[in-house]
Amino acid sequence: MSLHLPHVRPRRSTTALVAAAAVSLLLASCSASGDSGGSGDPEGKPATAEVTPPPVHGGFDYQLGGAYPPPAGTSIVARDHTASPAPGTYSICYVNAFQAQPDAEGEWDDDLLLRDADGEVVVDPDWDEALLDIRTAAKRERVARKVNAWIDTCADKGFDAVEPDNYDTYTRAPDGLLTAGDAKAFLALLAAHAHAEGLAVAQKNTPDLAADREEVGLDFAVAEECGRYDECDAYTDAFGRHVVDVEYEERGMERACAGWGDEISVVLRDRDVVPRGDSGYVRETCDSL
Repeated sequence: MSLHLPHVRPRRSTTALVAAAAVSLLLASCSASGDSGGSGDPEGKPATAEVTPPPVHGGFDYQLGGAYPPPAGTSIVARDHTASPAPGTYSICYVNAFQAQPDAEGEWDDDLLLRDADGEVVVDPDWDEALLDIRTAAKRERVARKVNAWIDTCADKGFDAVEPDNYDTYTRAPDGLLTAGDAKAFLALLAAHAHAEGLAVAQKNTPDLAADREEVGLDFAVAEECGRYDECDAYTDAFGRHVVDVEYEERGMERACAGWGDEISVVLRDRDVVPRGDSGYVRETCDSL
């Protein structure tokens, strides 16, 4: 299975592209608390194991392009779910939750691939990934079963948290085929399952929905280029200091460090996040600028 490379996009709007729809009853019944810890309620929701977000302002490394020994001073490491956690660190497990990998479209039932009015599969053109159809409660449950199996793998390997990518897929669906409400309802299913496995859950990007983190059940944020796009406040307003940010350009890194470097975890990586020792490898922290 190929590694899930990060979804670095030319520009993410700070204004909601699609109005947030009312969250379905499914979301209300499956949402986990945004606080760490907790237990099942009298209505029969799954018990939530105690979870812990990443250490505040810890040294961060984003290793989605391949695992390697973390540099000195690193206390938080994100890796793909096909890799193993980094020993001695708070380890975040990446899963591509809302889209099919380019080489894995055939692993999904045909009716779980989002289709447009002409019956054609809707594809994210930047990454050649088919969008998954999460428009109904029944389909969300079916998609979640596969993603939750990956989350189980993360827990079994000893990861501390999960990073479900492409929360913002709804903004790339044509003609409003997917809504913010669909995205929140689906992510709430994943969050409830991850919490039951003892994993904290990250909100990946999507600053427009950060204010909804408690109803969805999200514990911290993984942001890409919040310094470059002046979005870090959207995450810190919702998650406090429980934010880790990866920048891909020097200017964005400088802005992130100047504005938030004393509060959150910030790292500069090359866009392909290649392993240390490979051509093109870049990693800097605010302290090294």
